[in-house]
Amino acid sequence: MTDDRYGSDVLAGFSRRSASPPPRQVSVSPGLVVEDPSSGFTGAVLSFANGLVQLEDRRGAVRAFPLATVFLIDGERVTLVKPAPTQSAPRRTASGSFAVEDARARVALPSRIYVEGWHDAELVERVWGDDLRIEGVVVEYLAGVDHLEEALLEFQPGKGRRVGVLVDHLVAGSKESRIAEAASRRFPGAVLVVGHPYVDIWQAVKPQRVGLEAWPEIPRSIEWKHGICAALGWPHDDQADIARAWQRILSRVRSFADLEPALLGKVEELIDFVTAPVDDPSLL
Repeated sequence: MTDDRYGSDVLAGFSRRSASPPPRQVSVSPGLVVEDPSSGFTGAVLSFANGLVQLEDRRGAVRAFPLATVFLIDGERVTLVKPAPTQSAPRRTASGSFAVEDARARVALPSRIYVEGWHDAELVERVWGDDLRIEGVVVEYLAGVDHLEEALLEFQPGKGRRVGVLVDHLVAGSKESRIAEAASRRFPGAVLVVGHPYVDIWQAVKPQRVGLEAWPEIPRSIEWKHGICAALGWPHDDQADIARAWQRILSRVRSFADLEPALLGKVEELIDFVTAPVDDPSLL
């Protein structure tokens, strides 16, 4: 009897092994420890950019690998992928309101906000500038509250042409309060005069922003800004020194949090007043 060595099926009993599962995708992040199986290099992710990932081993050696490399994490095959973009929190303006991205400034409203001086205007711009441009509100300075009546007579407030006025040192019985009352009587419903209790807008900046516990008390016989500069040891010989002192203070203002609440509420009140709909029955 002949032995047929080829009579049996050489593949009998062979079962095809299932294909290996694809590597698990892992979001790459600094500090993630992976191993390159082909070289045995194990390290923590330093950075990833331009299709490469940099690894640093425990001895400080750094090597770069293609991001598509199949790595090992605890023996498991993985591929590294860029992290999914996260939705950033909405940006806020210096006034604390939500920023309107890529928005163009509106055409100026017929209404206005008046402030007493240039420093007041700069401070309002620093904190509320983004909001005012979105709303189309123009801020003008009077060069002193004594010029308020003249400015109002020229502007002629009325329906749809409201004026909000921010006044320094608006306290009962003061010259400022008498001027405010006269303006409100002359243009009822069309003019809103509000004020803060400070001698000057400088005091509306929290003193801690310039390294003080409190603003110094200045005798009434001394011009206030000059007295403040003298008390702080800053130059104050001429108006250029005063201007530099103000810029020094203004540079410390980053947002509404650097201002006193007594000012914040008043400016917000004025913005609401001049941007309210023309047919708002509470106004006219």
